[in-house]
Amino acid sequence: MPTLTLHDAVGAALAEEMRRDGSVLVFGEGVATKRHDLLTEFGALRVRNTPLAEGIIAGTAVGAAGTGLRPVIDLLFAPFLCYAMDELVNSAGKLRYLSGGQFSFPLVTLAMTGAGWGVGAQHNHNLEAWFVHSPGLKVVMPSNPADAKGLLKAAIRDDNPVLFFLDIGLLYQPGEVPEQEAVVPLGQAAVAREGRDVTLVSYGKTVQHCLQAADSLAAAGIAAEVIDLRSLKPLDTGIVLASVTRTGRLLVVHEANRLCGVGAETAAVVAEEAFAALKAPIVRLGGPDAPVAASFPLEQAFVPRPEAIVSAAERLCRHHSA
Repeated sequence: MPTLTLHDAVGAALAEEMRRDGSVLVFGEGVATKRHDLLTEFGALRVRNTPLAEGIIAGTAVGAAGTGLRPVIDLLFAPFLCYAMDELVNSAGKLRYLSGGQFSFPLVTLAMTGAGWGVGAQHNHNLEAWFVHSPGLKVVMPSNPADAKGLLKAAIRDDNPVLFFLDIGLLYQPGEVPEQEAVVPLGQAAVAREGRDVTLVSYGKTVQHCLQAADSLAAAGIAAEVIDLRSLKPLDTGIVLASVTRTGRLLVVHEANRLCGVGAETAAVVAEEAFAALKAPIVRLGGPDAPVAASFPLEQAFVPRPEAIVSAAERLCRHHSA
């Protein structure tokens, strides 16, 4: 299999979907500049830079989707989505329902998020839970290049608006990507590592942290199962419940702050539907409820590290034996 970075896997998915379907177009902040190969192949009518006007970009995409096109827009950094909330939440997310299903709004919004570049709080803020909470929207956040490509292809083909978050810290990390068509269905999590003692649930860069923690735990005789959610909405609760039923312990890890996050929803589902299987209290690890520092070391400290995951998992396993 060829090796691509997550950034290049996204570009490959865009190119393949644009060749497959003439209604797919890409516009946004700097897309024709940073993906010049797409501009060369598909021309300025389908690939174009826009002014830095997120609300106008998103509003244009909603209108384009309503007329039968499949726009992919790039709003760069996740906090810039604040300028497009009305268009994405109040229009894209609701108009299909309000039309009684007469219209669909197939659009994908790309936004970078998370620690890794030291860009400061106004450019780094994990907002994914906002959109999970918004009816009519789907939300995706891949942890590796293969899933980024497969999930983006599925998102472009979906008839609903999809928020597609790209973890900055993973953008230029390489990974194997299948050459053949490999669409990853939205709403389908993956078991990244099997285990019997504790379930680690995560998404984005903290999936890699969980895998590193699982290696350390294995050396201590603890077999951790790692689940990569991939899609945050639809949320694959079935795979989480099946794992927790086997292991009896749940640790949810994500970079976004814990308050009202995806981890809280995951914990609530398990508490409601698999409480009898639990051998220890559910534990959540997340970032602090504070703006992110521009300092690179402080920004890295914001993210749950493998050492913290190991410590929390060990406490969970000791809880049953105490």
